[in-house]
Amino acid sequence: MEKVWSIRLIQVAAVFGLFGTFLGSMMAGEMDYSLRPIHAHILLVGWLSVFAWGIFYRVYTVRFKLLVTIHSIVAMAGAFMLTSGMWLYNLNPFNWNETFVMIYFIVGGSLLLIAFFLFLVVTFVTEKE
Repeated sequence: MEKVWSIRLIQVAAVFGLFGTFLGSMMAGEMDYSLRPIHAHILLVGWLSVFAWGIFYRVYTVRFKLLVTIHSIVAMAGAFMLTSGMWLYNLNPFNWNETFVMIYFIVGGSLLLIAFFLFLVVTFVTEKE
């Protein structure tokens, strides 16, 4: 199970990595760095954290397989919702209701916090070699 989620997490991380570097290139080309916090979160949360979790699952075996699945789904959802929520909150390009956008952003951050807690638990239930 870990191997399946490992590659999924790494694939999602690769998408975040490409998008984050593209956004950085756009900002540099336009000399407009107003999206710096969003760019940083895309790369730190979406690329680095999700990639690290994918590598962890490639290396270690976890005793509770369902925990791997739950963590991976919550992690990917949280990373996506936090970064897209941050973008919506700062720009609101679709003119969505501000309360909805704020709740979406908060839910994304909360899911990511839960993902980090679940990962902490996962690290303590790995199988001994």
